[in-house]
Amino acid sequence: MLEQYISSRNLHFMLHEVLDVTQLQKIEHFEAYDREAIDMTLEAAKQISDQYLFPFYRVMDKEKARYEDGVVHVHPCMKPAIQALAEGGWINAHEDFEAGGQQMPYTVLNAATLIFHAANANIACNAFLTTGAANLIRTFGSAALNETYIPQLYSGQWQGTMAMTEPQAGSSLSDLSSSAEPVNDGEYYTIKGQKIYISGGDHNAVDNVVHLLLARIKGAPAGTKGISLFVVPKYRPENGQLVFNDVTTAGIYGKMGQKGYVAAHLMLGEQQDDCRGYLVGQPNQGLRYMFQMMNEARIGTGMVAAATASAAFYASLKYAHERPQGRHPSNKDSSQPPVLIIEHADVRRMLLFQKAITEGSIALLLQCSLYGDLAHRAQGEEASNAHLLLELLTPIAKSYPSEMGVQSVSQGMQVLGGAGYTDDFPLEQHYRDIRVNSIYEGTTTIHGMDLLGRKLTMENGKGLQLLSQEMQSVIEAALPSARLKPYAEQLMKTGASLQETTLNLFQLARTESPEVFLADATLYLEYFSTMIIAWMWLKQAVAAEKGLAQNPAQGDKNFYEGKLQAFSFFFEYELPKMVGMKIRLNSQVRVTMDTTPDMLV
Repeated sequence: MLEQYISSRNLHFMLHEVLDVTQLQKIEHFEAYDREAIDMTLEAAKQISDQYLFPFYRVMDKEKARYEDGVVHVHPCMKPAIQALAEGGWINAHEDFEAGGQQMPYTVLNAATLIFHAANANIACNAFLTTGAANLIRTFGSAALNETYIPQLYSGQWQGTMAMTEPQAGSSLSDLSSSAEPVNDGEYYTIKGQKIYISGGDHNAVDNVVHLLLARIKGAPAGTKGISLFVVPKYRPENGQLVFNDVTTAGIYGKMGQKGYVAAHLMLGEQQDDCRGYLVGQPNQGLRYMFQMMNEARIGTGMVAAATASAAFYASLKYAHERPQGRHPSNKDSSQPPVLIIEHADVRRMLLFQKAITEGSIALLLQCSLYGDLAHRAQGEEASNAHLLLELLTPIAKSYPSEMGVQSVSQGMQVLGGAGYTDDFPLEQHYRDIRVNSIYEGTTTIHGMDLLGRKLTMENGKGLQLLSQEMQSVIEAALPSARLKPYAEQLMKTGASLQETTLNLFQLARTESPEVFLADATLYLEYFSTMIIAWMWLKQAVAAEKGLAQNPAQGDKNFYEGKLQAFSFFFEYELPKMVGMKIRLNSQVRVTMDTTPDMLV
């Protein structure tokens, strides 16, 4: 019997009892997704994960991807797994029925994606990276590009990537130097340059790799305004054949984790000076186009982190139920048998921390997914409001699971003690695998500056006003409950405190340089995020109390009580940390600004 790596019960709880996703049926595009269809969708995802993904998670770490004689070899399980995801319709599940898709709401699709990533993100990331690349071609590419590339990408025969990073330009995209020169009045462009750390950038589980690549057309404006987007395949289709397109893999990186998920170093136009790229959309609009994929990838990165934390939680929970060690402090009789470690309060503290972080993150990610569905498919003010909320919360949805997920997995490793540090158990792999998510798709610092420097002030702060209204509605739903009322009041006070701190920082922005204003943007992101997850837990607690009021069977009773205990844990152990963060954010002592490079010796 397979070990548990995610709670299907929690996903059903989130979709039906917390978010009421069947409300999307009022939108014609999603009318097929009633409760039965949603439940069947999740069950199908679990079946694929149990058969094609989870059994190979640990073996892919041991038998890692390798580069030999110019070929990137991945574990043999990769090809059938990608094919199973493609044949199940997962790569293009969001597409219209007419285009071969299932018109699946992102809220449902992302719940299923959490299952895939918890089972084995080393495989799942490849398939859903292809989804993002195909979306860019489908949305902004010509009919010819769509006809040539979309079917092969959706079939799983070809891999899609996002190729941005260069040796001299990481997150600073204005410094990109890859060049593009038009041929035959723009029939195609010859591409020259290098790309590094390209996830899924080359492997032998697919027949071709299609890069959605940023480059600068010769003569284009400097900086980000002169960046264009191109389709650059490893092999270009010509007369029914695949022809080498002068995209060479120089090697793959030896990563700390995600050993089965390749990060490639690509050379463009190095051998034959004939790497051909095909312009997507209009010249010099590449960064705007790419941000569609980047925003999808940011939510996706948060999901990978939350899913990895979920798998680690269930691995440590299993160990805690099986490992006897020690006795209660009140029992000094060494002749008595040791108790299971889950009987110790501090072990339960660590498990509650894992549960609170993991399920709080999942709640936020699915909430953002619902906003995404409404933003794309609803009408008028409902759509525009959902779009603003999604924009505001995306930095948190990417960064909180990524940063706090590392701490969550670390606590899981601590539950196992010395055993957790060995490869006899999966915790050390989860720890290595999750670490990169705070780096992918913009480091945490970038998202802190994005939140504080841009997202809060969009449309004169309307997004923040809408968020306050959303939170207030949950607080009002919780206030009638004697059990929840103190926590609802605590969240109200926390929100007022955050507003005060935010106003102080904006006052600072009016009197000081941006460097001073943004110096602690990362801390502000953590501060803001902690309140957001508290809101998500209060929302879950309201639903859990409703569930308990219906006198459920013992299994569901335990589930709801477990929800309420994790909710209490977050408010008692995590939310109070905002007090210290507020002191720092309002301090006039500028330690980092006053520290010169010469002092760091």
